[in-house]
Amino acid sequence: MKNTDTADQKGYDAGKKVSGIKRHIAVDTLGLPHAIAVTTAEVTDRNGALQALKRCRSSLGQVQGLLCDGGYTGAPFAESVQEILGKPVTVQIAKRSKLHTFKVMPRRWIVERSFAWLEKCRRLWKNCERKLDTSLQLIHLAFLAPLLRRS
Repeated sequence: MKNTDTADQKGYDAGKKVSGIKRHIAVDTLGLPHAIAVTTAEVTDRNGALQALKRCRSSLGQVQGLLCDGGYTGAPFAESVQEILGKPVTVQIAKRSKLHTFKVMPRRWIVERSFAWLEKCRRLWKNCERKLDTSLQLIHLAFLAPLLRRS
């Protein structure tokens, strides 16, 4: 997520060549969030996901499996997830079949839809916040809109 000039806490992601922050979310099959973390951009995706799981460990007691994209491959990540949650959890990696071809990945679009819900909030389309905690709280508020529409 790109920053404006008012943002205080920001980093640089050399892979994506973007200065800003990263949002890490873990959602259920309905697209509702269960774990959220906001980090500076230099934090890797794996470490950011582990931070999100650590923050919300108490509400993840029923989790039996995680479906992740190709950025989360490797036994160390799966072992860290099991260590954080304190039980055996299957970590599935949704891999692409061919490079440079567009294909909808099964169940992966759920997370992308959740990020799209965040982008609908005018305040979250770019990081204008000075602190990471403020950005995290605005993400929580943004996810209240889909929750209230469902009830």
